[in-house]
Amino acid sequence: MNDLAISQYTLNDIEEGLKVSFKVSVTESMVNDFAKITGDYAPMHMDEVHANKTEFKHRICHGMLVGSFFSRLVGMHLPGEHGLLLSYTSKHLSPCYLNQDVVVDGVITGKSESTRIITIKATVRDVLGKLLVDGLLKVLVLK
Repeated sequence: MNDLAISQYTLNDIEEGLKVSFKVSVTESMVNDFAKITGDYAPMHMDEVHANKTEFKHRICHGMLVGSFFSRLVGMHLPGEHGLLLSYTSKHLSPCYLNQDVVVDGVITGKSESTRIITIKATVRDVLGKLLVDGLLKVLVLK
């Protein structure tokens, strides 16, 4: 699927176990733009000299930037056009570094016909499989 293609799953199309994955290259430009949008210019994200003195030894991405890929998961992939993110929980377990590729996975773990709400187990991992962000999403399926 290209970056602009939007899935069109309806509630009838969605079953437990349905899974989607996509890869994202987290760039310095993304981190800079995220800082501008949020106003979070913490030096561990923005200043390599400062970051070198931390336990991470390099600049790390904002955790919320990495977690924000769950929005792309819902709005573009699962369910896509007919999805509205209602709530989420996330645990940030490991840092994501600038210019790192990550894989976002989502799998349907629950579906309520009466409320039209699906539950998605969502994760962000590095390309070696290390878990960076672990999440649980509640999504209203509009169609």
